[in-house]
Amino acid sequence: MSVGVRKDARGTLLLVVGLVLVALNLRFALTSVGPLIDDLRADLHLSGSAIGLLTTAPLLALGLVSPLAPRLAERWGAEHVVLGCLLAIGAGLALRWLHPVALLFAGALVSGCAIAVGNVLMPGIVKRRFGDRAATMTGVYSIGLSGGAALAAGLTVPIEDLVGDWRLALALWAAPALLAAVVWLPQLRRRAAEREEAARTRAAARRAGIAREAGQPRVGLWRDRRAWAVTLFMGMQSAIFYTCSAWLPEIVRDRSDLGAGEAGALLSLLMVLGIPAGFVTAAAAGRMRDPRPLAVVAAVFPAVGWLGLLLAPGVPPLVWALCLGLGAGTGFPLVLTLFVLRARDVRHTAALSGMAQSVGYTLAAIGPLAIGALHDVSGGWTLPLAVLALLGIPELIAALAAARPGYVGDAPAPVACRPEGAAQPADARAAA
Repeated sequence: MSVGVRKDARGTLLLVVGLVLVALNLRFALTSVGPLIDDLRADLHLSGSAIGLLTTAPLLALGLVSPLAPRLAERWGAEHVVLGCLLAIGAGLALRWLHPVALLFAGALVSGCAIAVGNVLMPGIVKRRFGDRAATMTGVYSIGLSGGAALAAGLTVPIEDLVGDWRLALALWAAPALLAAVVWLPQLRRRAAEREEAARTRAAARRAGIAREAGQPRVGLWRDRRAWAVTLFMGMQSAIFYTCSAWLPEIVRDRSDLGAGEAGALLSLLMVLGIPAGFVTAAAAGRMRDPRPLAVVAAVFPAVGWLGLLLAPGVPPLVWALCLGLGAGTGFPLVLTLFVLRARDVRHTAALSGMAQSVGYTLAAIGPLAIGALHDVSGGWTLPLAVLALLGIPELIAALAAARPGYVGDAPAPVACRPEGAAQPADARAAA
């Protein structure tokens, strides 16, 4: 094996490892709070609405900051911005160790803003760096996301038992972010070399008299129906997932005899199920001409899980957690894959990712907050569980529309070009 081949293989391996570590750290802050809700209630005397706000704050940040990510990448480079995100995540998580309760919320906002930017940029990096293998590597990336969610959900309570302090247990999740930042550093050198090579290519083209491309206009998808379908699917499945992360342990404890550790382990199992489901979903979606069957699984199974917790509390909660896990493990990887499959190029991928995550996470932020408020008002989980089950209907509608074959940004064929009386193609109507 030549030196060049070994160097390329080593570089690819570093990129894959860095990709997985980044993905892991994009979920630690979001799923580590749920298992400790009872401790936060007892120590800080927070209401259900306040707890919902604590879990919602990162999601609000995800929704509000996501539109800034493409502009940051254009100015500084996506790989450099991702490094800054990892450092900011570490700082936000470390803030949770400090005692003023305001810093607990501040840490959630800081880490949420960093996660928002990383979420938007990573699909574009995957598409640019892996080309034809982008769908498969999206599956690998989704494994990291699900793995990070599972680790935080399952290990936070044992860590608290070990260190004897819930604040320190939350803050210790900052350490993996620093490790990921170190592993990601080689990507900065690689990206700088790529940009220098691209600049030399453009300069050579100008010297050879080849017409230089004018600055490309920004991609706008806000009037694109398919982009809105992907966005709403993103919002619905994220609302259900983060409601699980925030409230499922307490729902299960109130409706069964499970303890805090067991309820946290159940949530962790739900997240772990997303690892194989996510990889299979991304790989299958990349090969299927029409991935709408996966969209049905993503929308129907969570509704079945919530209905089971509502109507059959005597059934072991594990059964309903498996339904929720299969739905969540299919939904989010499918959305990530759609960012790649429903976009013709990297620019459209970034634009679709930014739009879907900005609006989608803003919608998702309503979930944990609204469920906490409904619990406070109704004094139980019957009404919140019924609402969660009913959300499966709009999620199914959006998922089916988002998964339809075609690309965002495709304009319908002009009327004059179609024979009189001819029906407009379905894909053209969806993209109009």
